[in-house]
Amino acid sequence: MNKPVKRYRLSRHKCAIHLSVNDGPVHWLWSARKWFIASSLSRRVCSLACVLCIGLASATAGQAAYWSAKSVLAQRLIAHAWQRTLTQAGLPHRPWPWADTRPIARLIIPSVDVDTWVLNGSDGTTLAFAPGMSAGSVAPGQNGVIVIGAHRDTHFRNLQFIAVGDTIRLQDKHRRWHEYRITKTSIADVRTDEIVVRHDRPRLLLVTCYPFDALMPGGPLRYVLDAELV
Repeated sequence: MNKPVKRYRLSRHKCAIHLSVNDGPVHWLWSARKWFIASSLSRRVCSLACVLCIGLASATAGQAAYWSAKSVLAQRLIAHAWQRTLTQAGLPHRPWPWADTRPIARLIIPSVDVDTWVLNGSDGTTLAFAPGMSAGSVAPGQNGVIVIGAHRDTHFRNLQFIAVGDTIRLQDKHRRWHEYRITKTSIADVRTDEIVVRHDRPRLLLVTCYPFDALMPGGPLRYVLDAELV
């Protein structure tokens, strides 16, 4: 039920200002005086609101710039850690000393301009920096399933433009490249659906939230790409 409200509307004749025709003092109608007081308060409130909006916008822009710089720095550190892994016979390296994850693969999808590194694990902290490979995934090229997930609005945002038949390239820690071809795309509901994949051949699943233009994160739908080793 809507709460009862009062509506006020100023009428032009009640806001009129009466001036004397002689050189005597100026006389104000009480209604006009009230209007000027209200108008003055309104201007002050509007000014305060403008200042607050500007401050909020500045804070938001500053925070966005901070996270953007942090993301760029993280990508460079992850790339450096991956290069160290490749040059040291697959020995894993953390991108920064306190990181609880490490890069374990490189992922390239030429058709949609995706070129990124894959971290081990799929928790929220990991996915904030790069796609993550779920626990239980096999090594690239082996029989079984690799599951890689990422956010729909960052590293996997271009997956919405991918097509069946497109190629996915996955580099392992021994510098070997493995090529997969997309065989199917589907949308799954985490509340009711299960993804059934054969384990007797090398498979790759890329998973992200769906739809890509959702206003709120954390919905139940997932966009799934199913690919097989070429």
